[in-house]
Amino acid sequence: MPRIDDEITFRKLEVLLAFMETGNLAKAAEVLNVSTVSVHRALHSLEQGVRCALFRHEGRNLKSTEAAQMLADVAQEVITLMTDGIRATREAAGYSSDRLKIGSLYSLTIRTVPGIVVDIKVRRPTLQVELVLGSNELLIDKLKRSEIDAALMALPDAEPEVESIPLFEDDIFFAAPANSPYANQEAVDLRDCREENFVSLGEGFATYHGFVEAFRVAGFEPNVTVRTGDIFSLMNLVSGGVGYTLLPGRVRGVFGDKVQFIPLKPQYLMRQTIGVSFLRARERDPNLLALMAVCRLRTRNVD
Repeated sequence: MPRIDDEITFRKLEVLLAFMETGNLAKAAEVLNVSTVSVHRALHSLEQGVRCALFRHEGRNLKSTEAAQMLADVAQEVITLMTDGIRATREAAGYSSDRLKIGSLYSLTIRTVPGIVVDIKVRRPTLQVELVLGSNELLIDKLKRSEIDAALMALPDAEPEVESIPLFEDDIFFAAPANSPYANQEAVDLRDCREENFVSLGEGFATYHGFVEAFRVAGFEPNVTVRTGDIFSLMNLVSGGVGYTLLPGRVRGVFGDKVQFIPLKPQYLMRQTIGVSFLRARERDPNLLALMAVCRLRTRNVD
């Protein structure tokens, strides 16, 4: 494989192009915001790298040769190609592209996601936002694989490669169909529900983990008749009388009076922290900076 001499660098080729355009060491130095000596050294170093003369002295002036023009033509093509390549690489990685892929829990599409999308479109009108829905487990996996740029979800366990910003906290409630025997209770004691049927989300969802923990505290394993992959299907099952479940307060009112949200007894109280997560390696991405600014503003407004 052919090797390029170490003396030939992109920076030195940029110096060559500046000199060829201005025809003067001092003017090239002014364009590049460096000293005249630095320009002269870079040009001399290029001569060493290509192992031929590129310039000749005419009195105190430095004049380019045909060889210098040939190298400059190639340098322009190389720098343009590399610039395009770097831009394409950054876009392939999602960095400062015209598209932002945001992962989200289904439950956040009611209020949180629409508000954030509207706010970020105000900041970056040309940005195309793509929404990817899934469980906490699925979203954190897609985030690590760079298949999404950020994820709106329950805050994951601390990981060195992931940064998270809290948005709000949400309590978990006992969810029952309209006119259930539990409707008039101030708070539900799960120990009174041993004989009831339950429905739940799948294992990858943050709400499922809260569901399991609550019944661990209650001291029994609930009879789960159906598991589903999104919270709206789960609420349909509850409203249809298939079973009870535990749901976060953010989805209260979606089904009107068909699904009732009843507080749990203090020993079962659980709270989810919802936030936005992204890879630390991309924390300077302009699109993500805009998203973080929107999220921080919403957090201050909530406070």
